Amino acid sequence: MLFNSLEFAIFLPLVFFLYWFVFNRKLIWQNILIVIVSYFFYGWWDWRFLLLIAFTSFCSWGSGIFIEKYRQTEQISKAKLVLTANILINLGILGFFKYFNFFVTNFVDAFASIGIHLQSTSLRIILPVGISFYTFQALSYSIDVYRKQIASTKDIVSFFAYVSFFPQLVAGPIERATNLLPQFYKAHQFDYDKAADGMRQILWGLFKKVVVADSCAVYVNRIFETYPDQPPYQLLLAALFFAFQIYGDFSGYSDIAIGTGRLFGFNLMRNFNYPYFSRNIAEFWRRWHISLTTWFRDYVYIPLGGSRGGKWKSIRNTLIVFVVSGFWHGANWTFVSWGAFNGLLFLPLLLSGKNRKYLNTVAENSLLPTFKEFLQMAVTFILILIGWILFRAQSMGQAIDYIEGMIHVKVFYAIPYFFTKTQLWWMIILLLVVEWIQRKQQHGLALSHVKYRWVRWLIYMSLLFIIGMFMVTEETPFIYFQF
Repeated sequence: MLFNSLEFAIFLPLVFFLYWFVFNRKLIWQNILIVIVSYFFYGWWDWRFLLLIAFTSFCSWGSGIFIEKYRQTEQISKAKLVLTANILINLGILGFFKYFNFFVTNFVDAFASIGIHLQSTSLRIILPVGISFYTFQALSYSIDVYRKQIASTKDIVSFFAYVSFFPQLVAGPIERATNLLPQFYKAHQFDYDKAADGMRQILWGLFKKVVVADSCAVYVNRIFETYPDQPPYQLLLAALFFAFQIYGDFSGYSDIAIGTGRLFGFNLMRNFNYPYFSRNIAEFWRRWHISLTTWFRDYVYIPLGGSRGGKWKSIRNTLIVFVVSGFWHGANWTFVSWGAFNGLLFLPLLLSGKNRKYLNTVAENSLLPTFKEFLQMAVTFILILIGWILFRAQSMGQAIDYIEGMIHVKVFYAIPYFFTKTQLWWMIILLLVVEWIQRKQQHGLALSHVKYRWVRWLIYMSLLFIIGMFMVTEETPFIYFQF
């Protein structure tokens, strides 16, 4: 079920009514409702994979109980064995559905390169939507129990609700048990201010998705499908539009998910913090897909040794995280290359000790950035843009051909052509202006600092009008559903 669908427009108010007015007397009934509607939400896509998410949830829930039991009795080896088994089971399921054909194909190709021809066996595997997200969310629980960062729970209903919570089930944010699970232990009281802010964030997320991202997608898809026949300036424009497509699409989903969670009294972690206003690559990765970046930091980078042990180990661990992060996105060498590319961009900052330089908001005490800040943001965006071509391409050959075709003196012919896409550019400019003004706020429509109520309502109604006038009516799946 898509957030930008008629079905969800009916589903959400109905669930809201049931949660607050029918199942509001006991916490257990509210949690049971969350599990039922979350499984209905997920099963709307393909009911067969409900057993898969239930199995993942049960394994992680059960492992948590045994891990805590063995930890309390100082049987560390047994606790580690249970944790390892749960990790292998969950990653095994993820690997089979997501990477089986990739490994088989590359194994056959490797032998073919030395003259040994093997018969390829591939399966018609349907990738369960959101499997990477809920698998990582379930794994974080058992790891945190082992680390004694959270107590295990015997409340299976709350745990199943934690893993399957429908707002963030299929594309994040990837929640931690330490943040989300305890919220299912306590009764929620309806908070008008929280719900109203949630609605504002949903509205902003819908604008980014159905107006900006989906409008960009129409142009981007056409150019990437016919890239060999396109002039350089068209390739450049499509790359630019894809940068805003993927940002509007993914951050739009996160805004809708977080806002929807707030309607039910839940606080989900922030997933985007205006990443295109970053002054270097390190700052970009602190602001882009925050839940995944911090997951790899806490569960891969730090266990590998982090920055302890000298620069060479830091370099090794950093490259591992970026490459694995790229591979997490999909079974294609383009994603691996995209991760490695960003890792290589990150290394100079790590070696020079500047990877933690920009922790504040750009132009924190002024309306406009300095020339230096503007130049830093522009250079960072260009580097990100090259990476997005690797991400969007269907193969490494296409990525290389696309970049080679774009790097040509005729690319400057794009300057006058910019003005032929005026409607799309105005939407992108509106997005950037609003988020620049709101760069210290949690989201683009967090307007509590605006004094006059009528001004706030004028902004809301204007945005609703823009969505109604310029939204792409065809339902377009979110990009990150495939991961």
